[in-house]
Amino acid sequence: MAPIPVFDSKKITVIYVLGGPGAGKGTQCAKLVEEFGFCHLSAGDLLRAEQNREGSQFGELIRTCIREGTIVPMEVTIKLLENAMAAALKEKTGEGWADGKGRFLIDGFPRKMDQALKFDETVCLSSVVIYFSTTEEVMLGRLLERGKTSGREDDNVESIKKRFLTYKSTTMPVIDHYATQGKVAEIDSSGSVEEVHKLASAVVHDVFAGKYQKN
Repeated sequence: MAPIPVFDSKKITVIYVLGGPGAGKGTQCAKLVEEFGFCHLSAGDLLRAEQNREGSQFGELIRTCIREGTIVPMEVTIKLLENAMAAALKEKTGEGWADGKGRFLIDGFPRKMDQALKFDETVCLSSVVIYFSTTEEVMLGRLLERGKTSGREDDNVESIKKRFLTYKSTTMPVIDHYATQGKVAEIDSSGSVEEVHKLASAVVHDVFAGKYQKN
């Protein structure tokens, strides 16, 4: 028997936000939150916070994976996303959050095919993938600029090139999978923040108007 997802996709809108490192996902998510009242969940941020949370059952495992550069087991990432969604549904009010309804932007996830299938099956069926695409030159320039102030160890040329390769080999199949279902909205994110936001905003309006039917 197929598992029943924790959240009902008729009430809960889940939009995956994908794109290469430096494609502008975080910046655009912040603007969509402002406009539509989404709860923005970043898988990476949740993992980083969990590794330092006192009493966390996953902390040691996450620290080891991050230190060794391996992917955290998907069950852990999915559980953290599910917990964060449940917490937001209890706390948030306002447009789109009444009567058990909620709207989520999940940023930087799913990165692999098995994560995508597992989340859709067990947590909540996603509505659409917003895929921010641009050239590696643009992404590299943005990341090196960010690296001057971010303090992130992986914002250097060598690490960035490795991240591009990982992205191509593991995440592009996820985008291709959803594209066959008609659930990918590709946005060229090479333009200004405002130009890209206008395109992303139009996609969200389409989602709420029922243009992307869940199957």
